[in-house]
Amino acid sequence: MDDVKKAKRGEGLGLKAIEVRKLCSGYGQRRILSDISFSIKRGERVALIGPNGTGKSTLLKTIAGMIPDHTGEISVSGKDVRSLTDNERAKLISLMLSKVPSGEWMTVREIVENGRYPYTGKFGILSDKDRDAVEYSLKTADVKDIAEKFFKTLSDGQKQRVMFARAVCQEPELMLLDEPTSFLDIKYKTEFMGLIEGLAKTKGTAMLMSLHELYLAEYADRILCIKDGRLFTEGSPEDILKKDIIMKLYDLKEGEQTDRFLKGVLRGRGAAGEI
Repeated sequence: MDDVKKAKRGEGLGLKAIEVRKLCSGYGQRRILSDISFSIKRGERVALIGPNGTGKSTLLKTIAGMIPDHTGEISVSGKDVRSLTDNERAKLISLMLSKVPSGEWMTVREIVENGRYPYTGKFGILSDKDRDAVEYSLKTADVKDIAEKFFKTLSDGQKQRVMFARAVCQEPELMLLDEPTSFLDIKYKTEFMGLIEGLAKTKGTAMLMSLHELYLAEYADRILCIKDGRLFTEGSPEDILKKDIIMKLYDLKEGEQTDRFLKGVLRGRGAAGEI
């Protein structure tokens, strides 16, 4: 059985889901990212952290094909993304943006069903397999009990879960999440990170998620740090969530306020993280 089929069953973990080599990207003449290289294994959860405006969202959008004008190489499941059609790309990569759409008067179920668009053809007719995928996604994101409610009537936390269900419904090899926990309270943040962990383990889906909340990076297997459009450093949460690295990454100045903030982020990390 080939690697892609294994990964669909949650097997083949440890194989590369994505490999990025010497990526440069931006908007028109304005370069945002320079010489970015990394890889993510199937089933691996990778957090993307760094200052605002440093290129985290640009990286996710470039991988998703929203910024086609770039140099370097991006391969997902061994396939060059430049060679893929939109539907082929959507079967391999799903993108969940921080801005949640209004949904107008679409139900939760209809929003999630839209995640099957790479498979249904131009008429959008769902097969039995598609409907099974929808039911699985509703259950995985814990939104089955609100499936018939109108999307626009939901809380922010519920909307995030629904958009996650839509992304799951695409059955991607790689899921890209841009600040998925923004505007959520602590309960929804921790529950959402649990949903991501569960999908990575059961389906072997690779995750790349940009985060502002450093404490949530603890849930990742690995952390990529972006600064000034370049890969600043990478490593496990134990390696990255240390005072000296966070100070340099965010250009923080020594002082009482900085120490107070970092104590909360780095608490319990031993001498290397103490301040």
